Amino acid sequence: MQPRNMSMSGVVDLAAVKAAQEAKAKAEQTRAETARQGGAGAVSPADLVIDVDEAGFERDVLQRSAEVPVVIDFWAEWCQPCKQLSPVLERLAVEYDGRFLLAKIDVDANQMLMQQFGVQGIPAVFAVVAGQALPLFQGAAGEEQIRQTLDQLVQVAEQRFGLTGLTVDPDAEAGGGRPEPAEVPAGPHDALLESAVHALDAGDFGAAVQAYRDVLADDPANTEAKLGLAQADLLHRVQELDPQQVRKDAAEKPQDAAAQIAAADLDLVGGHVEDAFGRLIDTVRRTAGDERDAVRVRLLELFEVVGPEDPRVGAARRALARALF
Repeated sequence: MQPRNMSMSGVVDLAAVKAAQEAKAKAEQTRAETARQGGAGAVSPADLVIDVDEAGFERDVLQRSAEVPVVIDFWAEWCQPCKQLSPVLERLAVEYDGRFLLAKIDVDANQMLMQQFGVQGIPAVFAVVAGQALPLFQGAAGEEQIRQTLDQLVQVAEQRFGLTGLTVDPDAEAGGGRPEPAEVPAGPHDALLESAVHALDAGDFGAAVQAYRDVLADDPANTEAKLGLAQADLLHRVQELDPQQVRKDAAEKPQDAAAQIAAADLDLVGGHVEDAFGRLIDTVRRTAGDERDAVRVRLLELFEVVGPEDPRVGAARRALARALF
């Protein structure tokens, strides 16, 4: 079923007053019926994170959104920023104790849903409340920003729609949910790598960069640290940027290597991988000397962020070779 009201720009415009009143009345009716039948059973924490496809979208998202806000995480296996964001959302879904449900949608397997929501790049996060859909944010985001967005979503869902969420039984069995990961022996750098992940989750990108560098100082071939450092470096660089000014400078100075590099960083963080690659390849063609080399080096760094297995990296490498030679 096609999502509705996708033109809304934020939580404060979540729905028209009439729609809110109707949804609230429906939610109250549902709760009254549930109470009459003896109350609803509590769900386990594992049930707060679900995988959704096109066939189950109406049942798992639209219908469930009449009783709890549903946050949608659009992701893909090849998307490296998704691998940083998704665990944060999954952890917060449990921490928020049933005040929202997290639905994960693999865009590679659900292209129609991606198109219907107008997803331009991933990761992308939306919400559906009482059948009303709205965008929350796109691209990488710090945990503080995510919490603020979720707090606003939960508040509006309760005040305007009367949705108080699900009852969670922390002692419930996780049967049917996501299996617990098997324990593996701790590696020599596991503590540092874990601290880097925690720093990324907290938005402390400088600390994450340092932790990954500490690992690589001792183990230069550590693949996880190499990838993590590339991602943390990118997020650290864009943290203090003024996106509007960066876009303005890039548009006005097409031959300015620094301006195009900053804009490419923003492109990639926003999930616009091909735009980032194309921008830097075009800049390689327009520049020379040290500036050209700086652009080339940044492009190689962005390849590391996306991952060598991504087909867009292979295509961009070939385009870079043509631009250089």
